[in-house]
Amino acid sequence: MKWHQVILAFIATICMIFTGSALAQTDININNTNLIRFGGSVTVPENQVVENALAFGGNVTVSPNAKVVDTAIAFGGDVILQKEARVEGDAYSFGGKIVQEPSAIVSGERATFSDRHGMMYGVDQGRSSFFAHYFFSAIFRISAAIAATILGLIILHTSPQFLPNLATKLRQHPSLTALWGIGAIVAIIFVSVFLAITLIGIPLIPLLILTAIVTSLVGSLGVALFVGQRLVSSGDRSLQQQFLVGLAILTVLALIPFFGGLVVFLVNLFGLGIILLWKFGREKPQTATD
Repeated sequence: MKWHQVILAFIATICMIFTGSALAQTDININNTNLIRFGGSVTVPENQVVENALAFGGNVTVSPNAKVVDTAIAFGGDVILQKEARVEGDAYSFGGKIVQEPSAIVSGERATFSDRHGMMYGVDQGRSSFFAHYFFSAIFRISAAIAATILGLIILHTSPQFLPNLATKLRQHPSLTALWGIGAIVAIIFVSVFLAITLIGIPLIPLLILTAIVTSLVGSLGVALFVGQRLVSSGDRSLQQQFLVGLAILTVLALIPFFGGLVVFLVNLFGLGIILLWKFGREKPQTATD
């Protein structure tokens, strides 16, 4: 790892910290009818009418007799509808739940999206035990590993140089790969915010997130091959075997409670970054003797 890359990574981290702090203290109120909060909760005051209420990193609370004409969305929080509150459009919670008092009304669609393993939950579903959550999470990650195994072997068969090129990129430029991944995540957040603000762009947010997920998953196959190559000598094993060893190691680490979530995040981060670096980066893979 080169020193200028370390310095660049440090500067990017500091910039992200200050950017996150600024966003955490930012409120946007468009024409007094759209309430948007970054890094906190949004509350529609009692008896007030707004068009949209969006919270990034907090709850959306619709006070008694208040009304949201279009959409109430909470990213990383709950949508709470108090007595006689109304949402004439849709109510969505990403990573939280929808709490609705009996006299509150949601005229449109109402859905929650769990951040645990991407499955949709109904608002009335109770919280299960830690072991139940771990069991379903483990089943999901094992199923994902099986699908990744099949996809990775197909790619190695049909395009033998693609995953090795990704692994080479990661080996030669680990910090640059991380920077591309961090930059992509920041860009996705800002684009999602812009689409949410424009309202008509809200339907494009799931497409944007799906594209990012697919990209990071494909890139994570290169990460798995990289791990396998670090553990198994190329003279002893084939690319397919190295890939399977790396994927098996990452899967086992992902199944560790609490720690597994960090492993999945890092693999997806580097997976997203490695694809972008391979596609748009100016750095060319070096030979093994360089």
